[in-house]
Amino acid sequence: MSLHKIAVLGLGKVGHLAAELLHEAGFAVTPIDLRATDSSTLPARVVDVANPAALRGALEGQHAVLSCLPYALNKSVSSVAHALGLHYFDLTEDVPTTRHIRELAADGRCLMAPQCGLAPGFIGIVGAHLAGQFERVRSIRLRVGALPQNPTGLLGYAFNWSPEGVVNEYLNDCEVIEEGVIKSVSAMEWIETLYIDGVKLEAFTTSGGLGTMCETFLGRVENLDYKTMRYPGHVQLMNFFFHELLMREHRDLAGQILSNAKPPVDADVVYVHAAAEGWQGGRLQRKEFVRAYYPKIIGGRSRTAIAWTTSASVVAVIEMVRAGQLPDRGFLKQESIPLAPWLATRTGALFDTRE
Repeated sequence: MSLHKIAVLGLGKVGHLAAELLHEAGFAVTPIDLRATDSSTLPARVVDVANPAALRGALEGQHAVLSCLPYALNKSVSSVAHALGLHYFDLTEDVPTTRHIRELAADGRCLMAPQCGLAPGFIGIVGAHLAGQFERVRSIRLRVGALPQNPTGLLGYAFNWSPEGVVNEYLNDCEVIEEGVIKSVSAMEWIETLYIDGVKLEAFTTSGGLGTMCETFLGRVENLDYKTMRYPGHVQLMNFFFHELLMREHRDLAGQILSNAKPPVDADVVYVHAAAEGWQGGRLQRKEFVRAYYPKIIGGRSRTAIAWTTSASVVAVIEMVRAGQLPDRGFLKQESIPLAPWLATRTGALFDTRE
């Protein structure tokens, strides 16, 4: 199936940069948003993306759609894309949304590829790569944190990511494999301490970061989990906020309060800590992939770490599909994507931290 013309829905920092990266990679990009943008290179087509009929009209003639919209809109968007026979990509971490998209993909009409961001997405590609180096795998531990470089206050946080998405991750149950069994555990639990480049961090369970990995690795790994990393003390305060103050019952309001208190910053950092343990040549060993990603100059402008890592993650996948390195039909699991070819794409090369 052809993959040249692609519509990008939602032109926040991530969506607009994804559109730019796709354009630079040679795709014909149609940016779509609810509001007009001031971009002279990639001006937005104004469409009410929450209206299926309007969206369908806007997507006619495209080969694919990339949704960078809030996760709550993606069930509708994916349904419209599938009805038109378009390849579909998104950044969602929401489990019910992914389940819906997977059901759409069952007929093999086109490629349905949700969860193509940082986590789930890139972290799953890395985790599967590490696990693939062992004859037998004991554990896969995946951690990601998007944080301000210069934290202030007790929370030590800034909402450079969607507040709706963060609240969702902090409250929904988390799928893990423990001692060979798939289990559901509460978010904001299993707290541990990590260090990256000498920076002390805490990690705790959050939902959605594993994508489909529990299903894929069941029977192949004894323990598998995903955690979010924050500065020490954060999780205790968030547990107080959501559970003792009962803000879990008011998710929209919680997101408004938190994003108002901790607005986004330009000086951010994305920490990635992936580790797998297993047996290689009869010896128990540990493999790690640990990185700190900082803002980059892309297209003559400084981009936050969370914006470029997220947008580059999905664009690299789209490049691989165009090149025939990935299937162009059915449901795409992130952990099925090989790391080396992913990093070798024009956009994946942004993740090369060598000097």
